[in-house]
Amino acid sequence: MPRLSVNGIDLYYEEHGEGVPVLGIHGTPSSALLWEDAAVELGRIGRCIIYDRRGFYRSGRPEPFDAVGLTEHVDDAAALLEILHAAPAVVIGRSTGGEIALYLAHRFPELVQALVLLEPAVFWMDPKAFAWAMELRKSVLHAAAKDPWRAAESVVRFALGDQAWEALPATFRDMFAATSPAVLAEIRGEGLDLSEKQAELGAEELGQLRQPTLLVSAEDSPGVLRLVNSRLAEALPHSESVLVSGGHLINPAHPAVLEFVRRFAAARE
Repeated sequence: MPRLSVNGIDLYYEEHGEGVPVLGIHGTPSSALLWEDAAVELGRIGRCIIYDRRGFYRSGRPEPFDAVGLTEHVDDAAALLEILHAAPAVVIGRSTGGEIALYLAHRFPELVQALVLLEPAVFWMDPKAFAWAMELRKSVLHAAAKDPWRAAESVVRFALGDQAWEALPATFRDMFAATSPAVLAEIRGEGLDLSEKQAELGAEELGQLRQPTLLVSAEDSPGVLRLVNSRLAEALPHSESVLVSGGHLINPAHPAVLEFVRRFAAARE
């Protein structure tokens, strides 16, 4: 399996296609395993790079793995782009990955050409969304107190519903379960969507982001997730929004996303 040493951690990654760089950042709990079909589709347009974030599934984790925060994930994404000479990239982030993508664009604007945010987990944007996230955090901690390996399962059941969890193939359920230590490390860390101390970007900082941004919401997701995107649409000066069918696990290669990425591929030619 291809791996790179990034900030002292071996990260699993894959590359598909060539051309305009596209970086995919998965959510919590998750893995690039869920992005493989999308990466093939995106690889027909550009050079799609997907990876397991530190501590998740096939990537390494520091010892001891007590906590991980937003800063570490953003630094890893930036270093990955630089090591692979893949900047500036179109960065696609789903859920927690969307939060990381947004802060990557804020801290390292030279590395990000454009953003695709699939219901990004920036719950501090709205009081109702923040309250929802804190209930999710409480649910995860309650489940983990009984069995730490059920932390990831509890996130999926709370955010997507019991039926969604039961419908997952056994391979995916096993993958999610294996990410439970990373889920708990993020809860103990700072700046992420389930952290006690969440990071925030003010209206002025958001207004300074110059990257074209596609905000994607899903019809069947919890309403607070669409609410977050509506707040972002008001704050980001170069954003456009689209509503797609389905739930929170929005396809990173949805036709609306592919059309958006093609603009940058065409500009590169």
